[in-house]
Amino acid sequence: MKIRRFMTMMVAMAALVIGVSSCGDDDKDVPEAALATQVAGSYTGNEILIVMEEPEESTETIEFTKATDVSVDVTLPAYGEGMMTIPALPVKGITLTKSGNTITGKLEEYKGSVKNAKGEEKIYTISKLTVIFSDKTVVMTFTMNYGNMPFAFEGQFTGTKK
Repeated sequence: MKIRRFMTMMVAMAALVIGVSSCGDDDKDVPEAALATQVAGSYTGNEILIVMEEPEESTETIEFTKATDVSVDVTLPAYGEGMMTIPALPVKGITLTKSGNTITGKLEEYKGSVKNAKGEEKIYTISKLTVIFSDKTVVMTFTMNYGNMPFAFEGQFTGTKK
């Protein structure tokens, strides 16, 4: 009977030790979400486009979408009015890196084409694009050349994630 009680007590202690030791550090092993997943979403804020040294400001909502685990796509909003409107411009493959709590996206150059209000195909180039995501905010800067325009647009968007 003493041996049986001793064995029961040993089994109970072993179960307690196993139960207590299985908790703890396992929670730290949860993998971090992909960079693109962390920053994807809608950001609302202020966009400034500088054309021939004249700034134009507007409130915009810009959507960053996950392309791969380490890259996002974005569509720059349309600009201008009537027949002088530059349509929304998709930009794909912005590569992301992380340092501390900041995720940075960079794209040296992206070339694409869109149809304007007249239905004409226009080429565009987005260059020197940098995006900095920190907490729930984003700051994006870029240079845009559209169609045959002889000058570049310098753009900056600062927004907060919805």
